[in-house]
Amino acid sequence: MEEFHVHMTDHQLKHEEALKLLKTARGHIDAVIKMIEDDRYCVDISTQLLAIIALLKKANTSVINKHIETCVKDAIKNGDVDEKLKELETLMKYLEKSL
Repeated sequence: MEEFHVHMTDHQLKHEEALKLLKTARGHIDAVIKMIEDDRYCVDISTQLLAIIALLKKANTSVINKHIETCVKDAIKNGDVDEKLKELETLMKYLEKSL
């Protein structure tokens, strides 16, 4: 695992959890495509799609949390928090629509 971190950029390290979840979701998407091509049972396909949606939501939560832990905290330290608050308000509107 140590070797893996050596080749990652700061952004990749910051979003390591989200990257892992997204790569897992990508694998699941490929599997669902194959399920559809193989004419698998609809409920099984839907179950896999719901699992993918859950992974995407989890990845999004991870990205938002990292944004708060890093970018928003930095903005607070620098006394420039208004822009970050507006970004979060806009993001909350998108989240509200997705519920």
